[in-house]
Amino acid sequence: MSSSTDVVEAPAAVHESSARSRLAEALRHPAALWTAPALIYLVVRQIGLFVLQLVVDYQNKIRGGTSTAAGELKSWDGEWFLGIAEHGYNDVPLRLTDAAGRRSAETPLAFFPGYPALIRWVDGLPGVDVAGAAFAVSLISGLFCTYGLFVLGRAVRGGSTRSGLILVTLFAASPMAVVLSMTYAEATFCAFAVWALVGVVKKHWILAGVCCAAAGLVRPTAAALIAAVGLAAIVAVIADRRDWRAWIGALIAPLGMLGYLAWVSVRTGDLDGWFGVQQRGWGSKFDGGAATLQFTFDHLGNPRSVLETGTVWLLVLAIILVVHAFRRRLEWPLIVYGLGVLVMDIGSNGLMNSKARLLLPAFTLLIPLALMLARRRTSTLLTALGLATVMSAWFGAYSLAVWQYAI
Repeated sequence: MSSSTDVVEAPAAVHESSARSRLAEALRHPAALWTAPALIYLVVRQIGLFVLQLVVDYQNKIRGGTSTAAGELKSWDGEWFLGIAEHGYNDVPLRLTDAAGRRSAETPLAFFPGYPALIRWVDGLPGVDVAGAAFAVSLISGLFCTYGLFVLGRAVRGGSTRSGLILVTLFAASPMAVVLSMTYAEATFCAFAVWALVGVVKKHWILAGVCCAAAGLVRPTAAALIAAVGLAAIVAVIADRRDWRAWIGALIAPLGMLGYLAWVSVRTGDLDGWFGVQQRGWGSKFDGGAATLQFTFDHLGNPRSVLETGTVWLLVLAIILVVHAFRRRLEWPLIVYGLGVLVMDIGSNGLMNSKARLLLPAFTLLIPLALMLARRRTSTLLTALGLATVMSAWFGAYSLAVWQYAI
């Protein structure tokens, strides 16, 4: 005899199975399948921008300000990237200074050239100004990244179309995903990084090497990517010494980052050039995590702001996700990359307020979470992703429109 619980649960199970079947049927057509990642990304990011506009308007009302959402999206490092794109490294507006309010000829060299170069190319189109070009580059980069995430979410062990779409959503709804819509380099870096990792997982070593080299011209976070791509290529070469593509991929991967660091060394006349610029201008150097640990204790013992306390818990969450990635046996190059990004973030004593943003490229740590959610009921999945989207929108809006310091 069946229990009343079985009678209640049976229709729910049938409904869940039906919902999954309808989704699978809808995505069966190639046009729908390959449109879905872009639509998801654009919708989630548009919700974030809508909430940002609401918060900006409210802050203007209570403070009597005249800020705009577009202005907030161009703030802080965004102004540096716009200045370099428009004027080059030698003629960046003098009003832009380092974290200590100082400015020298070497200060702009802290910012890698890849993103400003792309802005300048787009700015050369008729009727396009530098700000519009920057937003366009960030948007297009975000879309390229979206498709890389979708492919990666399907290609990993245990992956599927469903997990690929979930990974896209989680990335677009990351706590500091507002940066993807700013005149910042994160979207461009993540686009190159994810396709480099797709190349690694699929053994397309030329793709991996070229994208890794390009990422090395965009952000110093490329060091983690170089480690992942380089180690994976070396393992492939050891397994088959005739795999010339792996050799080439490994050789190409570090060229972008090494090339820029070498150029800065020549410009500054200092072998430690770029690192010296960072330390003198932004107090940023690798201290093994001592400053981050002190920051954590300070803000857990005496919370002073949502952003700082939230940053601490996001770092804790990232560590938990690394452990989960090992337990789920995620492909080891993806763990190396995510762990590398996390170690660089935690191990640096730079601006603590930027640590939540600097976690954004560690998107591979979201893959085990996407795989786990892919096995949940559709109603549970939609609730989780909906909450993530709303919280991301609010946290990003708070970070730009309410928090008064750099992110």
